[in-house]
Amino acid sequence: FSDARPAADDGASRSADGSPGAPDEARSPAYATRGSAERVPPQWAEATAALARSVGPLEAEPAVRISVAVLDPVTGYTLRYGAGHYETASIVKVNIVAGLLLTAQDEGRPLTAQERRLAADAVRLSDNDATHELWRMIGAEEGLDRLNARFGLALTHGGEDGHWGLTRTTAADQITVLRAVFDPDSPLARPARAHLEQLMGSVAEGQRWGVSAAAVDDGGTALKNGWLPRSHTGLWNINSIGRVEVDGREYLMAVLSSGHRTGDEGIERVEAAARAAMEVIRSSGRA
Repeated sequence: FSDARPAADDGASRSADGSPGAPDEARSPAYATRGSAERVPPQWAEATAALARSVGPLEAEPAVRISVAVLDPVTGYTLRYGAGHYETASIVKVNIVAGLLLTAQDEGRPLTAQERRLAADAVRLSDNDATHELWRMIGAEEGLDRLNARFGLALTHGGEDGHWGLTRTTAADQITVLRAVFDPDSPLARPARAHLEQLMGSVAEGQRWGVSAAAVDDGGTALKNGWLPRSHTGLWNINSIGRVEVDGREYLMAVLSSGHRTGDEGIERVEAAARAAMEVIRSSGRA
């Protein structure tokens, strides 16, 4: 798609699962961790409280949920707000292409011309037909889950019956997806990571909203967005993942959300959450 706000479901037109306003696990307060057993510095803990104060009001409507995660690669800490699973919509296209690249790498070969075209169309244009073909190539939901085990995604599960847009994930797992693209310690070799980074850095005009709102300019931004009007509620999922550069430092950011009355309202809230997270980090002296 070249339009950032399509009217049709994003790879999930036959969905029939529960209401996006009802989390499948209890919502936890905002938190920031480097490891579950590691003590969080007081300054970072204060930042999480500030993030909660900023993002919480964006969830004022009963159905709206928002989850935010921002990784500072220098300190290794992740600032987080919210919990629970969300349907990915089109952000899963990054995950699918990462899986394709890992498969080709295992086979000791570069992507074929067809695979390169499909990957470019899926990420840069958010083309659903290309994604359907890539989904088949990686083995659909079972293939995605198998590949994701190697990337370290513990809470992401591929959408069933061809509904890749209904893959379920968390903001924390989306940071892991981004690390697969941008972290030198990724299972992906450097050429594969550079290829996917280039695709995320050149998405179509009109699709560069979302986490890009957190950056001073979009020169260092590489992202993928997802939008999904749920057929059984009429409410929207709006998601955005990517890398943003602020004051010379690169951050990995994921903002997932559901329960919006319109796509435009969802985009506004996602961008507000992204800006709030980066403002908290900057004001805490981390940027």
